[in-house]
Amino acid sequence: MASIGVGGRGSGIGRQAAGLGNMVACCDVDSQHAERFAAGIDGNCATYTDYRKLLDRKDIDAVTVGTPDHWHVKISIDAMRAGKDVYCEKPLTLTIDEGKQICRVVKETGKVFQVGTQQRSENEQRFLKAVAIARSGRLGDKLHALSSVGQASSGGPFQVTKPPANLDWEMWQGQAPETGYMAERTHHNFRWWQEYSGGQVTDWGVHHTDIALWALGLDETGPTKISGKGTFNEQKDCYNVAKSFDCLMDFDGGHQIQLTSGGNELVITGDKGKIRVNRGGLTGKPVDEIAASAEETDWLNGEVEKLYRNMRIAGHMQNFFDCIKSRELPISDVYTHHRSVSACHLANIAMILDRELTWDPQKEDFVGDAEATAMLSREQRKPYTIDA
Repeated sequence: MASIGVGGRGSGIGRQAAGLGNMVACCDVDSQHAERFAAGIDGNCATYTDYRKLLDRKDIDAVTVGTPDHWHVKISIDAMRAGKDVYCEKPLTLTIDEGKQICRVVKETGKVFQVGTQQRSENEQRFLKAVAIARSGRLGDKLHALSSVGQASSGGPFQVTKPPANLDWEMWQGQAPETGYMAERTHHNFRWWQEYSGGQVTDWGVHHTDIALWALGLDETGPTKISGKGTFNEQKDCYNVAKSFDCLMDFDGGHQIQLTSGGNELVITGDKGKIRVNRGGLTGKPVDEIAASAEETDWLNGEVEKLYRNMRIAGHMQNFFDCIKSRELPISDVYTHHRSVSACHLANIAMILDRELTWDPQKEDFVGDAEATAMLSREQRKPYTIDA
């Protein structure tokens, strides 16, 4: 094993992987991150600041990728083409076209690819149970999912300063437009800049929206109409993602997903019932009725096993390792995650353009809107372009 990007979340998944495999190398453009991570690994963990040198090693079977979002796809594609299986943090992509690219490369290489939307595996199976209940028809046929994920941070304007000696600022920027160094652009706060992320809409939004799509049976498609409002700070050198937002997505069959910046919860409602789930609990009358019956409880547990495709449920990283051995499709596969994060990207595009958009989920393109179509991709700074 090796880990690329070992800051906050990246070091977390790296340590999980080190508990299941032999961690022999790590990489971070901040050398202090790499040195700190390596020091916490028993054994000999080599450090790098250029991930390409790490990928040249033939003794590495798989990597975790925990970099900022704008590096996810390029590093993951390079890793797969170097023969490695990949566990990459969410949100997987910076744009919808990046999602199309990485899906092609996973198919082309046959590599095992797990995305870090761990609600599919963990949190005492609450989300799996919510999906099973919603897909059973017990809530009704036409469902509304409220994907409520909290607000983004606000701040700025920030000052340009000299980058610290331990950080390769040029490499950190990657495909994004070149700019002067600001400490507030890096590490945890990268997610509040449109240049590197989709903000809270993609960062937390993809967690609950991924479960919502799965629960509504829409995880292999996308919405047909998207509308929404968001509050953006357009002042220079400030956090510039949507701080608060409220977006509605309409799907074939009458289903809807509302992605909003309220309290953290997923609420699924139909004409027959309603359930609420987050990492703290799963509630609702249907949940209580199932819990009151041993037969119904057995039914729900059986449905959860089917949802998890009869793989053992022992944690998200464990599922990745199990699939490395079995070569099965992991529970958070690249194809369904591409649909989940695309829905979040669509919400951002609708808010930026401030109008309702029509989307063709089969063609994965907007209908009759060249301005929106142009936002499916971004110009990438050389030499950090993604070739796929």
